[in-house]
Amino acid sequence: MAEINVLRIVSMPFDENTYVLYREGLASCVVVDPGLEPEKIVEVLQERKLEVVAILNTHGHSDHIAGNGTIKRLYPDAPLVIGYKDAEKLTDPDKNLSGPFGLPLVSPEEDETVKGGDTYSAAEIDFEVRETPGHSIGHVIFVVKDGSRTIVLGGDVLFKGSIGRTDFPDGSFADLKRAIEEEIFTLPKDAIVLPGHGPATTVGDEIAGNPFVGKPAGYKG
Repeated sequence: MAEINVLRIVSMPFDENTYVLYREGLASCVVVDPGLEPEKIVEVLQERKLEVVAILNTHGHSDHIAGNGTIKRLYPDAPLVIGYKDAEKLTDPDKNLSGPFGLPLVSPEEDETVKGGDTYSAAEIDFEVRETPGHSIGHVIFVVKDGSRTIVLGGDVLFKGSIGRTDFPDGSFADLKRAIEEEIFTLPKDAIVLPGHGPATTVGDEIAGNPFVGKPAGYKG
């Protein structure tokens, strides 16, 4: 089967990463976490002649869902998918944190919800769903196996040398730490983590050096 291509599109003002995944030679693609500058995503899709067949949200914070409406309008048949515990954030500006910033926004409602242990398939790509609360109570990550590669669409859980914030109303450092240890650090060491902000990293690098959850913080795995 053809290799999976991953495109990264950065939206300001929060340097949020949107990812577009598609198999080489196919026109169908999946968009993960459309951000606050959806026109950038649309430009890439049009340049590559790609057709969106699913929109995945790792969680419901505003910087990761702001582009849902634009993508959904252009590709109305593409299901909008989010973890079941975060679905309410899509249409609630206070819960998705846009209200407190004074710029309330809402997304279209979800078409489907997912939970840990599910597999969601679109564009001939299988996404394994893992629940990773702590930054947001309904946060999920999507794990993709592509031959010998493991790709983690990690949202705001684990960053290069850092972790997601846990000071939001439904955040918890204990939950985030446990989720990282159980759902991410158990993946292959060479698994590529594509975070919601900042550069990519690997599971092995974060186990070895992450000062919040890795060996420098006492991780024994």
